[in-house]
Order: sequence, then structure tokens, then C-alpha cells
Amino acid sequence: MTIWEGIVLGIIQGLTEFFPVSSSGHLVIFTEILGVQEAGLVFDVLVHFGTLLAVMMVYRADIVSILKRPFQKLTWLLLAGAVPTGVIGLVFHDVFTEMFESVLVTGCMLLVTGTILWLVDRYASAAKPLEKMSYGQAVFVGLAQGLAILPGLSRSGTTIAAALVTGLDRQSAPRYSFLLSIPVILGATVLELKDIVVGDINSALLVPYLAGMVAAMAAGYCAITLFIRFVRLGKLHYFSYYCWLVGLLVVLWQLV
Repeated sequence: MTIWEGIVLGIIQGLTEFFPVSSSGHLVIFTEILGVQEAGLVFDVLVHFGTLLAVMMVYRADIVSILKRPFQKLTWLLLAGAVPTGVIGLVFHDVFTEMFESVLVTGCMLLVTGTILWLVDRYASAAKPLEKMSYGQAVFVGLAQGLAILPGLSRSGTTIAAALVTGLDRQSAPRYSFLLSIPVILGATVLELKDIVVGDINSALLVPYLAGMVAAMAAGYCAITLFIRFVRLGKLHYFSYYCWLVGLLVVLWQLV
């Protein structure tokens, strides 16, 4: 992987992380198109960490509030959602790693993502603020986030859809979804970065990897506020058409 390839993939990650079109799925697709051989789960985690920094910048008020009052309800809600995601990630780590090599799986999951977005935008009735969210509902969203590790299944789209199904309003759903990504991505980053320490990856790839992370952070910061507006306006179904189109093209590409 070259530095420019890392930057391009980082920008793609930043733009697609906050749009419900599956950032991991797009990384798999564009890695195949660009013919990048070295991009793997470690690179995926690093560029996700770049977008995590963008989330922390946007929701810095919530983060400061949690640091000042760590035992408030929001903290426990995030913990309740993070635990099932972490369990799923640890138990099925090897399975998910293999699926990242399958472009066909990515295409199929993009079709699923589009269907989820269309259904939830059409039928979900959301009116509950985050303060009234139950711990059981938080666990439900966490389970959805765990499944969204699959390439092609959008994390933001799946978790926001799950939050809307539980009754959260369209302002609280993305807020909880993006805050919930913080402990999960941090945990995944720590687990995967051990590969760098033990030398499982080529150290020469660190510069392209870090360039991708910075690019992802910049692109993600620009994309996040725009997507929040789409959620509030009830326009999630717009993204379903894109997911269906790309998913269908990818499936046909792999089969033909």
C-alpha cells in the first residue's frame, strides 16, 4: 500500500462511516478495485479510529460531561450497549476477519443495509429522548452494532435503525449511536494494534496506515454533521437506494 492509496481509502472511510452505506464494505470494495494487497483488519481499525476522533470532536460536550460525572445514566447506557458488541466481536473475531476478504458477502450485506434503512424510515415511530432510554433497549442497540462488524452491514445505519425502532427520537438516535462507537472502536483498536507490537505486519506500512487515519478523521468530521441532518429530516431511505444499487452491482460483478 502506498501513502496515496492509504489517503484515498481513508477518505472513503471518513465519508462512509457516518453515511449508512457501510464504511467497511466500501473499504473491501475499493481495496479490490485498487488492487491493494496489504490493507487488512489493522488498517480498517486505524481508519475507524480516525473517524472516532471526529466523533469525539463533535460530541465533546457529552464526553466532558461523562468525565466530570462518570456515574450518570448515559455512562451506564453506553456500557450496556458496548458489552454485547464486545462479546460478539471477541467470539466471532476470526469469522469476521475471513468475511473481510469476501467482496460477495459485502455486496449481499449492502442489500440488507438498504432494506433495513428503507423499513425503519417508513415504519419507525420515534419520540423518546435519550434520557428515557432503558438498559434493555441499549443492549438491543449494542447487539445490532455487534452484527454490523460484518462488511457491508452499516454500523451507523444498523445502530441508528435499532435505536429508532426502540422509540428514540431522531436527534437522540444518532447521538447514542455515535457515542456508542467510542468504547467499541477504542477496544478494537487496542486489540488489533498488538499486531504492530509483535511484528505481525510490515512496519513500512505504518506511514500509509497513519496517512489513512488522518484522512479518515478529516473526511469524517466533514460528513458527520451532514448525516445528522438527514436523520433528523427522516431521509434515511435516500441511502437505501444507494446501498441497493451498489450491492446489486457488486453481487453481479462477483457472480459474472
